Amino acid sequence: MFKDSATFRRVASGTLLIVAPLLQAIAVVIDPGTWGDSREAVSYGDNPALAQVQSVLYHWAYLLLGLAALALMHVMRRRAAVFGHIMGPLVALGFVNLSGLLLSDPVEWWLGRHYSPEEAQRILNEMMDLPGFVFGFQMPWIFLAIFGLPILLVGVWRAGFAHWWVPLVAGIGYVASMLVEYGPVTVVLWAAPVVALGSLGVKMLRMSREEWVSYYPTAAPGRTTPDSYANTTA
Repeated sequence: MFKDSATFRRVASGTLLIVAPLLQAIAVVIDPGTWGDSREAVSYGDNPALAQVQSVLYHWAYLLLGLAALALMHVMRRRAAVFGHIMGPLVALGFVNLSGLLLSDPVEWWLGRHYSPEEAQRILNEMMDLPGFVFGFQMPWIFLAIFGLPILLVGVWRAGFAHWWVPLVAGIGYVASMLVEYGPVTVVLWAAPVVALGSLGVKMLRMSREEWVSYYPTAAPGRTTPDSYANTTA
C-alpha cells in the first residue's frame, strides 16, 4: 500500500473521514463539562484526567478534519473542481484555527485552580477579547469550519460522490450545535457528522484502485496522473 500512491491516498482519505468525526464524538461523550458545568474551570476540577483527554481529542479531531476536507477535493475533480479547490483549503484553515483555540483550555484550568469559576471566566474572557486573538483565531475562521464543511459537502454531492442527505445531516449536526447550549444534546448533534462523513469514508475504502484513479485528470500533454508519473520515474 505504501508503495502505491493512489492506494495510500484512498485508504488514508477514507480513514480520515471515519476517524476525525469519531474523535470529536468521543470527546463530547467523555467531557465532564457535557454532563455538568460546561466551564472548563469547573469541569477540570470535577475530573482533571477526562478534561485533559477530551481537550486532546478535540485538538486532533479538528486537525484531522482539516486534512479530511482536503481529501474530499479528490472526488470533486470531475465536477465542481473549482468550488472544491476554493472551499477545501478554507475549511482546512477553519479547523486548524479551531484546534488552536484548544490552547485556551489549560489556561482556564489553571485559572480555575486559583480563582472562583466566575473570576476565572471573567479573566479568560478579557484575554480572548483581545483583537489579535479574535481576528487571528476566531473570526471568521471558526465559521469556515462549522459552516464551511457542510457547504463543501454540497459540492461533493453535486460532484456525484455523496447522497443528498450527507451535507444535510452534517449541516444539521454542526450548525445546530452552535445554537444550543453545550451539553447532552451536543452528543446527539455531533453523532450526525460521524454518520455523514463516515459514510463517505467507507465508500472510499470500498473503492477499487481503478475507481480512485479515474478521478484524476485524463492523461494529456502537460497533465500528470499517478500511472504516468510512475512510468517516468521507473
